[in-house]
Amino acid sequence: MRFLSCCFIFLSILQSAEAKELVTTHNILSMQQRAEFIDKTTQQRVQQLLPRLMKETNIDMWILISREYNEDPILKTLLPAKWLSARRTTIFVFSLEDNDTVGSYAIAPYNVGSIFEKAWDKNKQPDQWQALLSLIKDKKPNKIGINQSKDWAHADGLVASEKEKLLSTLPTSYLERVVSAQALGVAWLEQRIPEEMIMYENIVAIAHDIIAQGFSNEVIEVGKTSTNDLVWWFRERVRELKLQAWFHPTVDIQRKDNKKFDHVDSFTNGYEDNIIQPGDLLHVDFGITYLRLNTDTQQHAYVLKENEKSAPEDLIAAFNSGNQLQDIFTRNFKVGRTGNEVLKLSRKQAIEQGLKPTIYTHPIGFHGHAAGTTLGMWDSQQGVAGSGDYPLHFNTAYSIELNNAVFLQSWDKEIRIMLEEEAFFDKDGVRYIDGRQTQLHLISSHKN
Repeated sequence: MRFLSCCFIFLSILQSAEAKELVTTHNILSMQQRAEFIDKTTQQRVQQLLPRLMKETNIDMWILISREYNEDPILKTLLPAKWLSARRTTIFVFSLEDNDTVGSYAIAPYNVGSIFEKAWDKNKQPDQWQALLSLIKDKKPNKIGINQSKDWAHADGLVASEKEKLLSTLPTSYLERVVSAQALGVAWLEQRIPEEMIMYENIVAIAHDIIAQGFSNEVIEVGKTSTNDLVWWFRERVRELKLQAWFHPTVDIQRKDNKKFDHVDSFTNGYEDNIIQPGDLLHVDFGITYLRLNTDTQQHAYVLKENEKSAPEDLIAAFNSGNQLQDIFTRNFKVGRTGNEVLKLSRKQAIEQGLKPTIYTHPIGFHGHAAGTTLGMWDSQQGVAGSGDYPLHFNTAYSIELNNAVFLQSWDKEIRIMLEEEAFFDKDGVRYIDGRQTQLHLISSHKN
């Protein structure tokens, strides 16, 4: 309990002005505190969130089944923090009760934390699937949701063999009650609760701080450090802080030369390794995982030339156009609008304002590329079937990912301002979870 108290004292501190200071290793939780936070917030999510979601999606029983090392992506978000995987065959059952609460049951060979009531006594009933059937018959559900989805991999976690076993166990009268839990699964993954959002601000601040450190003369020696050196510095820095990167970072350079910057080719084939030089425009794509939540951030830095104290005015104007595109886009977030509708409206408005936009924003949370409303892909600017047709909901988080192409007169070429920042959408609109980049990071050409 002492560590749990420390954890929630820490959460209170985060709400104060001191939380806005740069993050250091001193306010990254210990592994034990992380586990306590994860288990506490998972319990809060089940109690606060799940009853409403099950009612809204008209599912009164939700069954999740996984075998060890082949986990359903949703089931993994419900495992106790000390469980790094399912064990043998793990079955979770959520049942909507008459008093608008949810009963949580584990049909598993081991005790599964404090959230789940153990619903299988192997000594009394050797067959795990018959224990599941007994619970189903006792609860008499009208709709049994299983994790099958054609639009989201996250909600498609029930493998063929486990589905076959489940259906062969159910009496004929129950088979017609089995439905896809896609809507429930996506809602569970995309919705955030207040306790998570308090901590999410800190998580994004940590990511911002790591980027600021990487885009500085503390790390970069101009004329010597390469983009690949910087990529691996980011990887090492994350491990030093006892965190995880959920994807390998990228660092790329745009500069005044005769090479065309092809962002599509770079997305598909990767970025070439370059030595960082004065006058370069650097770009990073970087994300961490902490407390089961993810970040995904893209920012820019400029390497000052001799006697320069700021970036050139036309480059600053180009960067500002990226912020302009962000503003156009996020003002169009409205509950009930689909991702494809927001994409189409935003692109139209941006083009009318003289911009050259590409928008590819995705939900973020338990997964980096998470379940929820997709708002464009870099290769699908006319809309995305399925996940792009899904409407926006309050209390959801997004990586506002996009770029604007600008012809830079001083370089006589087109460049891309590529930005990505975490944002939260609620009844007050869209807010950036820890702010957004509004000025270029500046790197001196001289070693400090």
